[in-house]
Amino acid sequence: MSACGKGGRWEKTLELLGAMAQSKVQGNTVTFSTAISACEEVSQWESGLSIFGLMLQSKVVLDTITFNATMSACAKSGEWEKAVFLMSVMVQCNVERSVTSFNAAISSCEKGGEWEKALQIFSAFVQSMVESDTVTLGALVSACEKANAWESALQVFAVLAQSKVQE
Repeated sequence: MSACGKGGRWEKTLELLGAMAQSKVQGNTVTFSTAISACEEVSQWESGLSIFGLMLQSKVVLDTITFNATMSACAKSGEWEKAVFLMSVMVQCNVERSVTSFNAAISSCEKGGEWEKALQIFSAFVQSMVESDTVTLGALVSACEKANAWESALQVFAVLAQSKVQE
């Protein structure tokens, strides 16, 4: 399944997932996350969300990787509202948010032109004590730049200058 996903053959990955279900083979977190990641690679956010829904129905454990892959699939397609919603679901499900989680949500807002929402997520990010990285900085600055909100971009730099930014 992973080889199909990495090879851009997301449809084959979905076929394998369907064949497992027909054979009464229960998928697990890794299986479903791999299928979601395959959808993410080719910006098939709807399929990624469908698989995420199957996980919920199957009562498969949701983890940070699953959420991140689903959020990234949404982010790549500019579906910022869905990515932000998934971020809130992570909190409700007590799933740990990582730098990748925050970056996916911030990037989705940047792509959707929602710079103020990106800054709100960044504020939650700072409060979470998760260390930011250059992706965080790039997405935030880009979101502010697109909105001609240079003062906000400077504030982001000031906050990040006080904390350690990972390469």
